[in-house]
Amino acid sequence: MDGSRRDYVEDFGQLFEGVGGSRMVGRVLGLLLVSETPELSAEEIAGSLRASQGAISTATRTLVGTGLVRRRTRAGERRAYFAASPDAWQETTRRQISGSRAFREMAERGLGLKGADEPEARRGLEAMRGFYDFWERELSEVLARWEEEKRRGAGKAG
Repeated sequence: MDGSRRDYVEDFGQLFEGVGGSRMVGRVLGLLLVSETPELSAEEIAGSLRASQGAISTATRTLVGTGLVRRRTRAGERRAYFAASPDAWQETTRRQISGSRAFREMAERGLGLKGADEPEARRGLEAMRGFYDFWERELSEVLARWEEEKRRGAGKAG
C-alpha cells in the first residue's frame, strides 16, 4: 500500500474513532474503500494494516453486521473475502431512522409515566420526542430524495 493510501486509511480510522466507533473498524473500512482489488481476505487486511487476525476478525464482523461491508466466499476456498458495500451509506441512514424511531417511542413511553400535572418534568421528554419525530421524518425524506437521485443517474449518485 502506498503512502497516500496508508495515510487515508489511518485518517479514516481516526475519523471513525472521533464519531464514537472503533479506530480499527474505521481502518478496515478505509482500506476496503481504497483497495486496489475489489475484495480482500482477512489475512490480506491484517497484513496491510499490520494488525492481528483477532482484531481484523472483530472489525470485519462489526462491519458486516452494520451492512457497511459484505462478506463472500469462493468455491473451493475456506477463507472469506470482504468488500465495502456500495449501498452502505443508505443502509446506515435506514439504521439511523430506526434508531430515531426507537428513541421517539421511548420518549412517548416516558411521557406515559408522567402525569399532566408535571409540566416541568415532561419538558425534557417532550423535547426528545419532538426532536426524534422531526429527525425520523427528515432522514426518511433525505433517503427518498437520494434514491430518486440514484434512479435518475444524476451527478455522482452511484
